[in-house]
Amino acid sequence: MEIVIVLVIALVVIGPAKLPGMAKSLGTGVREFKDSLSGDSDDRDETPAPQATVGSARSEAV
Repeated sequence: MEIVIVLVIALVVIGPAKLPGMAKSLGTGVREFKDSLSGDSDDRDETPAPQATVGSARSEAV
């Protein structure tokens, strides 16, 4: 019963449009936490972050 109450409150606070995205990010976080505890170094969804160019750094600083 408590889970239903928490889900209803989350639906009201977060909204129905963002709730699936929040659940996905929560699941990804839990999976990464479990992998780090077990020592599993499986890099399944990680992609390298794009590197900033010198021109874009100057335009951001101005």
